[in-house]
Amino acid sequence: MKKTMGIALVLVLAMAGYGFGKGIAEPDSFVQINGGTFTMGSPEDEPEREDDEGPQHQVTVSSFYMGKYEVTQKEYQEVMGTNPSEFKGDNLPVENVSWYDAIEYCNARSQKEGLTPAYTIDKSRKDPNNINDWDNYKWVITWNHNANGYRLPTEAEWEYACRAGTTTAYNTGAGITDNTGWYDANSDEKTHLVGQKPANAWGLYDMHGNVSEWCWDWYLVYPNEAQTNPVGTSLGVLGRVLRGGDWKFTAGYIRSAKRSAVLPNRRYNLLGFRVLRPAP
Repeated sequence: MKKTMGIALVLVLAMAGYGFGKGIAEPDSFVQINGGTFTMGSPEDEPEREDDEGPQHQVTVSSFYMGKYEVTQKEYQEVMGTNPSEFKGDNLPVENVSWYDAIEYCNARSQKEGLTPAYTIDKSRKDPNNINDWDNYKWVITWNHNANGYRLPTEAEWEYACRAGTTTAYNTGAGITDNTGWYDANSDEKTHLVGQKPANAWGLYDMHGNVSEWCWDWYLVYPNEAQTNPVGTSLGVLGRVLRGGDWKFTAGYIRSAKRSAVLPNRRYNLLGFRVLRPAP
């Protein structure tokens, strides 16, 4: 009887998401991205390259779990109780979300699932490091690196995951076609259901196009030296980093190394996000 009860307990825990011998089990709709070192940025001869994509430098990141898909409207609605998107549909990516909205979603989803929130949000005072006059929020947000809850990827984690071991302009090679990403040539000026284009080699969908994805980092020029788990500058000047490009822009804007920045309080129908969790 005790042996039977023990087996049953193991099965229940496994179904609940607990791993044995490997730490926490891989969450649903996430893939484990094994850490490693890669060359971040684009070479000077890459077509449509911009100066802020260099200098190329070596970056090492630790392992993490990343969402296979951009956060959908259904997921956002279930957690936040609202859907701000312009292009409505349960399995369309949520858009019209600010960086602050994405941060709040991460914490709310963590709390809903019994995880430790990754962020501490203080709305009662202004962040002295945020020196942009156009951001009327300026909440003080700190990141607990030991938390097991959901969070935004860093810019380095995002590019590492997007490239999936490739060094070309896209994770599909030197070019991209209508079959491998959503951009101005094929989007019909709107978002599309997540996961309709093939995944990259690591099982991630829509890393090129559909909606631009918020990252944790404040935008800043790259360093020359190698880095390990960079988190960006603490000084907010231009905006938070966006990666991946979206339905509105040309193919050159959805390259793996392409960077852009938008003020964290802005909401547009081409801004969304995906989340990750730390891996054991």
